[in-house]
Amino acid sequence: MKRWLKRIRAAAVIGLAWGAAWLGAGLVLLAIVGPDAADVPFPLGFGLLGFLAGMTFSAVLALVERRRQFHQLSLARIAGWGATGGLIFATGFVLVTDIPLGALAILTPVMALSGAACAAGSLALARRSTAGPPLLEDGANLDDVGLTEEEKRELLGRGS
Repeated sequence: MKRWLKRIRAAAVIGLAWGAAWLGAGLVLLAIVGPDAADVPFPLGFGLLGFLAGMTFSAVLALVERRRQFHQLSLARIAGWGATGGLIFATGFVLVTDIPLGALAILTPVMALSGAACAAGSLALARRSTAGPPLLEDGANLDDVGLTEEEKRELLGRGS
């Protein structure tokens, strides 16, 4: 059960990150067309769509790449799954709402490109966050690292 909670939390984090990115795109669009152009404010609508698209991408990724970790996935592969998630989300969105089926021709490429871009960005952020300082090579001398005497004692398990 704990495993599923971790996956749901990870999907929510990805959804929130995508929602924030799409909210930014909605703000740009709002600045271009003006605030009186639509009934629903673009940033809020885009943010919600981004969150849902991010959750869809997470589900696709969990199903097809469950045995791989982020460092094992290429940027192109993640972008492809992001585009696939965008396609699935766009199709489901058009089928669930009362949007005309012809809108699928416009919505699908936009969602696929947005999904690919956000997925690539998600991978880049994940790789950056997990990249820590370089580890010492086996047999390296602690004196070369520049630790204080207290840090050396703590590291060697002889702390006070």
